[in-house]
Amino acid sequence: MTLGEVRDPFDATLALGSAGLLQVFNRAGVLSTSDVHVAASLARLGGTTDEAVRLGAALAARAPRLGHVCVDLALIAGTASTDTETQADLAALPWPDPTDWLDRLAASPLVGDDLPLHLAGSNLYLDRLWADEVLVAADISTRADKPSAGVDEEALAAGVAALFPDTGESDLQRLAAVTAVRQRFSVIAGGPGTGKTTTVARALALLLGQAAPADRPPLIALAAPTGKAAARLEEAVHGETRTMAVGPQVRERLQALEGSTLHRLLGFSPGNRTRFRHDRLHHLPHDVVVVDETSMVSLSMMARLLDAVRPDARVILVGDPEQLASVEAGAVLGDIVGPAAADGRSGAEELSPSGVGAGIVVLRRVHRYGRAIADVAEAIQRGDADEVIAILGAGTSNVEWIGEGAPSSDDGMDAVRTLAVESGRAVIEAARAGRATDAIAALGGFRLLCAHRQGPEGVATWTPVVENWLRAEVAGFVSGRDWYVGRPLIVTENDYGLQLFNGDTGVVMEGPDGRLVAAFERGGAIAQVSPTRLAAVDSVYAMTVHKSQGSQFGAVAFLLPSLDSRVLTRELLYTAVTRARKRLIIVGPESSIRAAVERPITRASGLRHALWGEGA
Repeated sequence: MTLGEVRDPFDATLALGSAGLLQVFNRAGVLSTSDVHVAASLARLGGTTDEAVRLGAALAARAPRLGHVCVDLALIAGTASTDTETQADLAALPWPDPTDWLDRLAASPLVGDDLPLHLAGSNLYLDRLWADEVLVAADISTRADKPSAGVDEEALAAGVAALFPDTGESDLQRLAAVTAVRQRFSVIAGGPGTGKTTTVARALALLLGQAAPADRPPLIALAAPTGKAAARLEEAVHGETRTMAVGPQVRERLQALEGSTLHRLLGFSPGNRTRFRHDRLHHLPHDVVVVDETSMVSLSMMARLLDAVRPDARVILVGDPEQLASVEAGAVLGDIVGPAAADGRSGAEELSPSGVGAGIVVLRRVHRYGRAIADVAEAIQRGDADEVIAILGAGTSNVEWIGEGAPSSDDGMDAVRTLAVESGRAVIEAARAGRATDAIAALGGFRLLCAHRQGPEGVATWTPVVENWLRAEVAGFVSGRDWYVGRPLIVTENDYGLQLFNGDTGVVMEGPDGRLVAAFERGGAIAQVSPTRLAAVDSVYAMTVHKSQGSQFGAVAFLLPSLDSRVLTRELLYTAVTRARKRLIIVGPESSIRAAVERPITRASGLRHALWGEGA
């Protein structure tokens, strides 16, 4: 489509009443109707008719919708994309001259302190996101510059000797745990299987060991952005505690810890998504706050959390900065870890004796999945598309590639079908026999991952495909009803009454009395629930990569989206690959694999620069 081509006047993506630059950029698919209306409303409030200012305001409103914290006006002409299938030449759009554009914005009544927009260099922010970024940067910098006072080094050394008796591969884990004790702000970063939760549990044991017998032990909060992740953190800490070399009092305190979502920890109000009971005037009572799966935390949520944590309390962030970031604005963990993630370095060891780098340790040694899978993940992290293709094409026993250019492309989807049917049959047979533990274990044996919910490579398309495979190959299997034996379930909304959380998976079973029950694993035990009590569940024959975060499966098949998919990125491919423990199948052409590796997510933000300085 050319810029002069007439579009359907009833197209819902066209903003009614728009004119000038806003109309041009809306018709080209760069701006949505909401972006245009926000800009028009701000312009009316500020009494400005300057089209360049109105366009800047619309692009600032667009930014968080696409995950950005701000819009870099010096670069936007070369980085913008469309929201529609429109194939307009975006370079031919009438972009304002950047220097003149910035001057006009700087002089605008819409831009400045306590005004709707904020300009920092060439970055233009909505004021609320600017305030959040400043708060997060200032809080982290302040905590990082003032290490925890009163650390009992003798007790710490004794605890380290008991909890980390060996040398070698646990050195970074030991460093991370010690750093969490000594620093008020610390980050334990690393990919799946690098021992993050093992390290967290030991760090908490060391912190509890700092308290003298007569002292009040530190109050610890375990939190995560989702209920599922919070439950997994709780389970992991409890599991590690059972085998750690700690006294009965420390073990009892660790076993008593409960995971919570960040919303519940802060005291959210169902009627207000942005305000919480705990804030800078009503601090959390906790001495230590641990946040797992921090890559999924948005800038605004991080701001609310840090605002609520006492200035003298410890904050320990845990997560993988290479994974997909929050669906909301910001890539907070990636910005915080910054250059510490590169070249195998750890911030606490090498980057900085003070400042934010002193609290960051990046764990590198993978303990959980096969070497070939780890090699693929590491090549993706490096952005080495040639190496990724070479490993996938080598034909190793646990990594396969199906698609144009792949040695196994002649196999079509046979390997995926075989895995889906084998896993599905095991789930169904265990469910028919009432063996809940076996059914849930079989459900975790394989997962088909998609980039999207809809579309040719989406969950909605492939769920009935897998059901058809099972109907064709598993005797007596019947689906299509709401509830049937062997139906794999995924919870889609938190249910605190049932202690089931968004992303939890289970299986419909035949109970001892012949009635159907839904079985879920909870804290190492099996919880059985009447299906009629489940308000929000779907079948989980396939799931999105976003939903899979925080989980791993014995085998994974990942269906790459089309080349023009906005989510086809390095982080998407890395997250999908690292969900597999033993076997990985990548389905898609070489062009899509290369495109993914070569497209790192770049979210406009000033947080990394604020924490690490120029060039970070």
